Amino acid sequence: MLWFNLVKSLHIVFIASWFAGLFYLPRIFVNLAMVPPESIAERARLLLMARKLMRFTTILAVPALVLGVWLWLGFGVGRGPGNGWLHAKLALVLVVIGYHHGCGVLLRRFEAGTDRRSHRWYRWFNEAPVLLLLAIVLLVVVRPF
Repeated sequence: MLWFNLVKSLHIVFIASWFAGLFYLPRIFVNLAMVPPESIAERARLLLMARKLMRFTTILAVPALVLGVWLWLGFGVGRGPGNGWLHAKLALVLVVIGYHHGCGVLLRRFEAGTDRRSHRWYRWFNEAPVLLLLAIVLLVVVRPF
């Protein structure tokens, strides 16, 4: 039971850390979308911040996912009948991974100077991880099916 609680605790910590990055990175995108073309130094500083945060967030995602798989396959969390919630959670985790990847694509577009989305679009884009985390936590805690 000690190992289970340790793995579960670390999983929660790495998930929270991963999502912190996913919450903040699009906020940097909002600022990048608002930078005037003549403000080269501001743009460069924001791009540097975004690159470092993207790298760190990716590093945090790896143990979060590995520990989650360990809970599932190693300890049997969510296996057996009456655990449909886990399938829904795993589907949402795939969406989160896709969102994370999408942030990387958007960052590369900013670096190339080809992104033309408005800061309002990025403000809405920033809400997605909040909704995903809410849905995932509700599935894990409530286990509705």
